[in-house]
Amino acid sequence: MKKSKIILGDCIKILDKFKDESIQIIITSPPYNIGKDYEKKVALSDYLKWQSDVVEKCAMKLKDEGSIFWQVGNYVNNGVVAPLDILLYPIFDRLKLKLRNRIIWTFGHGLHCSRRFSGRHEAILWFTKSDNYVFNLDPIRIPQKYPEKKYYKGPNKGKYSCNPLGKNPSDVWNITNVKAHHPEKTSHPCQFPEELVRRIILSCSNQGDVVFDPFLGSGTTVVVANKLKRIGVGCDVVKDYVNIARARLAKRRD
Repeated sequence: MKKSKIILGDCIKILDKFKDESIQIIITSPPYNIGKDYEKKVALSDYLKWQSDVVEKCAMKLKDEGSIFWQVGNYVNNGVVAPLDILLYPIFDRLKLKLRNRIIWTFGHGLHCSRRFSGRHEAILWFTKSDNYVFNLDPIRIPQKYPEKKYYKGPNKGKYSCNPLGKNPSDVWNITNVKAHHPEKTSHPCQFPEELVRRIILSCSNQGDVVFDPFLGSGTTVVVANKLKRIGVGCDVVKDYVNIARARLAKRRD
């Protein structure tokens, strides 16, 4: 595959079209099984079995130096919360994928609860296939809190004590989610912000690598991958969302 592409279809069937160990990053946010317009709510055990099938196929297609980023929130049933990252972790562990970070994505907007605290974060599980994984820290550094700070004693006295390119963004990411009047907003109800995907792609891939999203939604993963000179590929089973994603990609190519 030589250019970015958006496909209408089931992710397992689409993954079968890839050669084994051909994808550098898999980034996605699967349905949470909470009855959104784009999903059919099923028994939690059935949902986890389906996710297991998808993750197993993803692992097969991932390069040895590749990464999987699985962004999830909570499964909520009658007000009782089940954190999906905890429920899904054993699937990745069984496949011998290595957890590098449990990233907490915090955001400022969401549903307001009346009988529990309003949720304002979700988790991103970052797994690698091996210890020989790509990780580029410099392109994603953020400004230092005290950029002029210097060592006050010892052999480095008077020298700057921080990296001039910035600091590691840590495993807590404060990135506004795409709601209401956000400039990236489409009709998709659960849309990735471009900055979140940008940080992942820059850190764990290089130009020309394949980036895949099995639950593409509004197309953010492919749009950002294409902008960063990667080959973005994604699929979704909802035709309306595929059309939105294709329009976004075409606009970025202009």
